[in-house]
Amino acid sequence: QVQLVESGGGSVQAGGSLRLSCATPGYFYSSKCMGWFRQAPGKEREGVASIYTRSGSTYYADSVKGRFTISQDNAKNTVYLQMNSLKPEDTAMYYCAADRGPCDPASMVISQFGYWGQGTQVTVSS
Repeated sequence: QVQLVESGGGSVQAGGSLRLSCATPGYFYSSKCMGWFRQAPGKEREGVASIYTRSGSTYYADSVKGRFTISQDNAKNTVYLQMNSLKPEDTAMYYCAADRGPCDPASMVISQFGYWGQGTQVTVSS
């Protein structure tokens, strides 16, 4: 069973920053689409950003473009989500997910991601 381990969530005021981390086993990390999803209470889970660990190519949802940055550290088998200029509407449980093979460059489809972390809470107060 592959474990994706998230960390870095917390509470911050609007305009602040947080960085989420997602660590994967070394044998699993190569050539995977790694993504971050979020789910707010009463809302559907939505894709936020993804990165293909082989090429570094990225995708961002329109709602986070220019504020969030997804990156990777191949030596640590870890993917990060740097979140700046946070807004109250960014409040959600954030999940790391993985899919075999390249990422879809235009979207993030939940059903395509077969591996999930336990989630980390991000709360942004106004």
